[in-house]
Amino acid sequence: MTLKNQVQLITYPDSMGGDLKALNQVLLNYFADICAGGVHILPPFPSSGDRGFAPLTYLEIEPSFGSWEDIRAIGDHFDILIDLMVNHISRQSPYFQDFLAKGRASAYADLFLTLDKIWESGEPVQADIDKMFLRRPLPYSTYPTGETGEEINVWTTFGKTDPSEQIDLDIRSQQTKQLLTEFFTHFKEQNIKIVRLDAVGYVIKKLGTSCFFVEPDIYAFLDWVKDLADSLGIELLPEVHAHHSTQFKLAEHGCWIYDFILPYRVLEALVHRSSHELCRYLNVRPHKRFTMLDCHDGIPVKPDLDGLINTREARELVDLCVERGANLSLIVSDEHKAEDGFDVHQIRCSYYSMLGSDDDAYLAARAIQFFVPGIPQVYYVGLLAGENDIARAMETGEGREINRHNYSVEEIEQALEKEVVQRLLKLIRFRNTYDAFNGAFRVISSADDEVRLSWHKEKASCELHVNLNTYQAMIQYVDEKGCKIDYTV
Repeated sequence: MTLKNQVQLITYPDSMGGDLKALNQVLLNYFADICAGGVHILPPFPSSGDRGFAPLTYLEIEPSFGSWEDIRAIGDHFDILIDLMVNHISRQSPYFQDFLAKGRASAYADLFLTLDKIWESGEPVQADIDKMFLRRPLPYSTYPTGETGEEINVWTTFGKTDPSEQIDLDIRSQQTKQLLTEFFTHFKEQNIKIVRLDAVGYVIKKLGTSCFFVEPDIYAFLDWVKDLADSLGIELLPEVHAHHSTQFKLAEHGCWIYDFILPYRVLEALVHRSSHELCRYLNVRPHKRFTMLDCHDGIPVKPDLDGLINTREARELVDLCVERGANLSLIVSDEHKAEDGFDVHQIRCSYYSMLGSDDDAYLAARAIQFFVPGIPQVYYVGLLAGENDIARAMETGEGREINRHNYSVEEIEQALEKEVVQRLLKLIRFRNTYDAFNGAFRVISSADDEVRLSWHKEKASCELHVNLNTYQAMIQYVDEKGCKIDYTV
């Protein structure tokens, strides 16, 4: 399929109205022309944790959200993007539960990475673990299995509990490939257009490496998945938080990729009132990307911007965000922290709050995002100019919930009355319908306190000018009659 060069919405299945049926009505009633590029529905599957990211199966929809019929109903009007946690599956999945019941005699045993697949003796070696990019103190968990209760160590990259709820899959196993094929085939049957490969950077475990985006092994796996997706007419979007050079390699490999650098660069430009680093980046970045400012996790910092940022300046920017209510996700492994100890993995905050709830600054940020080449995604909290939900983060003990407020239909209607939201919707409509965005892009040389970006296609052209001192964003474009129009965002 050909992806639409229009704005996509990112939302949980229950975060805009309470369930999938309500989501469909909200989209049709209020945002039919807004998410013209599609809807990324964050995991709607039965899950045992991590707000959907510990799926039991991909063949069912969590009953409290609705059914596959509801997903298909949304798909009747919008291209749907769904996540596949290609690295792991839930401890509560029928596959791992069978493994717990029968141990190595389970028919599903080969799906999982027992430590004897990594270390011949089955005993972990700390010197090897020290080299790994860890997301928890140890990369494995111990589970009692079978009638005898034999304790078996199984690789678990993610998970806040011990033992973890998220069990890594052995992607070298033919059984795993058969299972992934079953999931992809099911997605095709449900009219899913795009699959995001969540946590794909962690799928290769190889001693002597960081066990993160291990080259060249990772490409063999990506090629296999891409061939499978291509055969079903499904587009792939690998999700990899890594050094920026990794994103460039993925682009060279023909993959759609996320622009995880842009959110920080835009924030930095607006806070420091300087376009220097942003424009320098825009002149070299690959164009085949999905752009975003906010998402269900946080604003990427390390390792995405390693080598691109001064950690002292980054710490000052992070501190400002914390003053504005943000909390932080930190790097676990000492080896992967900066030399001065800087260890911020992500800044968790609503983008609107991060900019001090300044309407003009926020609209300037969105205007820059929409003018940067790529398919723009807007997170539902950002669409409604939502502020930090600090109470929910404290109540749940999960820092990421600060930017995961669940909106009732009444709250959505109230948000739609805000001037900043109406201005954002007008901007999105312009981005979705103006043909120049399918043409040639240029970064226009400008003073350090300005951002100037332009698009041109045949008779259609538009130019964005952002004054970083006042945060005023102005678009000048040529209408269908050939007249130049000034549009204040």
